[in-house]
Amino acid sequence: MTDVQPEDETVGRSGAGTLVCVVLLVLTVGQLLVATFFASGLEQFEDKGFGARLVLYPAMMLTVPAIWWLTTKRRDDPPWAAFAWIMLPFLVDVTGNTLNLYDAVGWWDDANHFVNWMFLGLGAGLLITRGQARPSWEIVLLVAGVGAIMAIFWEIGEYYAFIRGGTELGTAYTDTLGDEVLGTFGAVTAGVITAVRQRR
Repeated sequence: MTDVQPEDETVGRSGAGTLVCVVLLVLTVGQLLVATFFASGLEQFEDKGFGARLVLYPAMMLTVPAIWWLTTKRRDDPPWAAFAWIMLPFLVDVTGNTLNLYDAVGWWDDANHFVNWMFLGLGAGLLITRGQARPSWEIVLLVAGVGAIMAIFWEIGEYYAFIRGGTELGTAYTDTLGDEVLGTFGAVTAGVITAVRQRR
């Protein structure tokens, strides 16, 4: 039986990681294309800025891998797990719209803001701790801070994409505050998970 060499393991992880990220991107973009061009008349897609999402979601999904690629000299071991965690929330969001879960399930939107920001925070946590041990409190604060900033910008994007002048304007303020709190708590949870994982 032949022993697996470290470089073989790296290649294997890289191949699997690439596949996961490509699948996440393809499934997200595929649903966005359907929603924008073939099913735009369906209620779950109306007035939700899917034309803008078709451009912005793939761009945001690829931003972190692009920054990593442009700023890293050693590219033989990309942080595919971090990339996948950061890309996953976009697929979850689009799939929730495709299945009409935002309208059909009352708690779906709130759950998404918590869980998706936990996913984003897990990706950020992997990047923050990559190759460097940090105190637990620092990890939690860094991940929570990144998550809170992303939650704020997300709500600003939602407002300009489909809330202003839309049917949800009357409840937007309360909903925005709640979403930012849930997103921040999701990021804090990710920070705690990352800190515990590092200590182990």
